[in-house]
Amino acid sequence: MMNIWSMTDTGLVRRENQDAYAVKTVFGHTICVVCDGMGGAAGGQMASRIAVDTFSSEMEKRLSPEAKPDRLREVSVVAVALANRAVREAARTSEEYRSMGTTLVSAVSFDGGVVIANVGDSRAYHINQERIHQVTRDHSLVEHMVERGDITAEEARRHPNRNLITRALGPDVDPECDCYTCQLLPGDFLLLCTDGLVNTVTDEEIMREVLHGDTNTCMERLLAISKSRGASDNVTVVLARKL
Repeated sequence: MMNIWSMTDTGLVRRENQDAYAVKTVFGHTICVVCDGMGGAAGGQMASRIAVDTFSSEMEKRLSPEAKPDRLREVSVVAVALANRAVREAARTSEEYRSMGTTLVSAVSFDGGVVIANVGDSRAYHINQERIHQVTRDHSLVEHMVERGDITAEEARRHPNRNLITRALGPDVDPECDCYTCQLLPGDFLLLCTDGLVNTVTDEEIMREVLHGDTNTCMERLLAISKSRGASDNVTVVLARKL
């Protein structure tokens, strides 16, 4: 079982919110998915919503009460592929939507933790009293630069090309989906978010706000920090605590 908190906000600069998310429980499995759309206002909103809805519904069709991590990885990969197909099919309906796409990060729970899937640069973090750990790896230009040693992780947060991603649902015919199994102990947190959060709030600040103070208001506190620094992008967060 898990407690869930969530929020999404347009931020201070964008006119529309192109993020989307969903949380549901199916046969005892908690499913969380967060998407960050791109490709113009209407296209980005459509892509993220299609991906969230398709992923959620396909997971719901395929889950069973006894599903173990290996099975959860299999169904997550299938659900991501079908979400990609749905976005690509919608993109063909209008010239306005041709370039639309979206990131996706998801988590589905089992007794000992969660199985995480991601495409793009929306992230999953594991947080406990000792540390905050980024579970996912960004599929982005600046992540490649950090891995090569060209820039530091802190420089990546401010880099002018930080929004250029190397994998996405929609533009790619068959984007590779990374999967991770994350063990969670009672009291541990899992946080899913779009880059609107991590571009304005540091990992250390995320950990502080999640662990200290009222958990019921930590979403508002994280958003306040982001807005104090301009909140130039949409900000979406889903936080889960294992009971």
